[in-house]
Amino acid sequence: MPSVHPYPEHNFAVFARDAKDSLTPTATQRTTLIVAACYIVAIALLWHLPYLSAIIYPFKLLTVGFHEMSHAIAGILTCAHIHSVELDPDEGGATRMSGGIPWITLPAGYLGSSFIGAALITCGFDTNASKVASLVMAAFFLFTLWWARRNWLTWLLILGMSGLIVLFWFVAGGVALRFFVLFIGVMSCMYVLWDVVDDTIARKVNGSDASSFAEICGCCPSQVWGVIWLIQAFAFFACGIIIGLVAFKQSSAQQAEDAKHFLPVPGSSGALPLLPTPAGLSSTLLCAVATAAFLLHRW
Repeated sequence: MPSVHPYPEHNFAVFARDAKDSLTPTATQRTTLIVAACYIVAIALLWHLPYLSAIIYPFKLLTVGFHEMSHAIAGILTCAHIHSVELDPDEGGATRMSGGIPWITLPAGYLGSSFIGAALITCGFDTNASKVASLVMAAFFLFTLWWARRNWLTWLLILGMSGLIVLFWFVAGGVALRFFVLFIGVMSCMYVLWDVVDDTIARKVNGSDASSFAEICGCCPSQVWGVIWLIQAFAFFACGIIIGLVAFKQSSAQQAEDAKHFLPVPGSSGALPLLPTPAGLSSTLLCAVATAAFLLHRW
């Protein structure tokens, strides 16, 4: 005869209490949320202001790069051949491929870049997680350069962003890097939301991913797919914040102590002479980029 717990309602009470504690922000997390909210307001204001919009222009191009790379990665996963990835000064982009599965590769741009943004927001809650995110972005940059090797704007953008990452890695033991990663994540998510609304809901763009997807499916107009992708983008945005709240409860002091022992900056107490420092890694990276640029130019 199976045993029955005499107080089954207590299990629910414990679960509810744990969920409340996990989602209640700590002092450090409240600061992160306030900074993220300030980012949202600042980006919204700068988006259309003349001249001042140039401040976020490079980050718009970066999010376009996320969008196009998401197309390319979905193409690779569906056995497509990627011919090129291009960015243009008008904040547009194009991924040229042959083969693949269009009903997967077409929505991958919006959904992939919103997923990347959400992941960066999550990492923006912790210094060491931001360092890991920076290394992942470095790998992302290398793949982008391979597919966009003949696009000068992509080279300038990636070299500039790589320089900012190395610079912020040294500021305040990586705290500046954490807020930089958070900014890129917020920017990517907001750009997806605005792009989906602008291309599909507010007006129908014949050359948009949504219109091409609507032609393939044939069941719904592009505006319907825009609403669906918008809901998914909002869900990614919310999940990025929720996971950050649950996963990274360390205080600022704890994060600073942990950061001293994970890829520390030169001169910190946790830096070991035999471990590669960000300075050494950045020098190696710059040499690799210069060598790649020479070889690609010859090619």
